[in-house]
Amino acid sequence: MQGVKKQHLPTKICPICSRPFSWRKKWERDWDKIVYCSEKCRRNK
Repeated sequence: MQGVKKQHLPTKICPICSRPFSWRKKWERDWDKIVYCSEKCRRNK
């Protein structure tokens, strides 16, 4: 994902809050496993 503008990053929709969230560098290895946008949403499932 190096050199990609923010607007072109992959996004997903959080099933809890229904908000879109974008790819982050720290999620690089686990992007396929990421479901929730935040810890708060993950805890409130």
